Amino acid sequence: MSSPVKLAIVYYSSTGFSAEIAKEIAQAAEKAGAEVRLLKAAELAPEAAIASNEAWAAHAAASAGIPVATPADVEWADAVIFGTPTRFGNISSQLKQFIDTLGGLWAQGKLANKVYSGFVTTATTHGGQESTLLALYNSIHHFGGLIVSPGYTDPVKFVDGNPYGTSHVDAQGNNPIGDQTRDAARHQAERVVQIAEALKNGLAA
Repeated sequence: MSSPVKLAIVYYSSTGFSAEIAKEIAQAAEKAGAEVRLLKAAELAPEAAIASNEAWAAHAAASAGIPVATPADVEWADAVIFGTPTRFGNISSQLKQFIDTLGGLWAQGKLANKVYSGFVTTATTHGGQESTLLALYNSIHHFGGLIVSPGYTDPVKFVDGNPYGTSHVDAQGNNPIGDQTRDAARHQAERVVQIAEALKNGLAA
């Protein structure tokens, strides 16, 4: 019997929306048989900036117990799902900083032949969702990783409408995570685990 797929979920979240999607993905992946590490990117913003935003400060306190991701977590994983809010059509500096720490593993070839995927949140409709995921996936090409986007591989994706990854519009904090986003997140998790398992078994054969 093969060992379970090891999945690292590495996300950044300021006010909690990306964190909620990450938790949904983690639960679905565990149900699909994966061993999961739910991890956050380290915060780079100054304490004064965090304290000035009530929702940001509240989420920082609520997520204090979530482990901070390290390169060792990515080395451990068979699959990695990255999550981020959009920042001007690109990934957050916090997640990018984490990705930039992976150079040592990249130089050793230890990022290659893993499965990768991503999810995103924005404050406004569209708001750079697709460009953010495409920017994220640029790094995966350099890794030699295998991008497993959800595509239109399940009816839930025709509702969610984003083949690049799960996405959510939080409407400046006024639109909670609903069934549409949760369904898309669960499908993405299941697809990543399924493809990673097939790859892992194939490489082991």
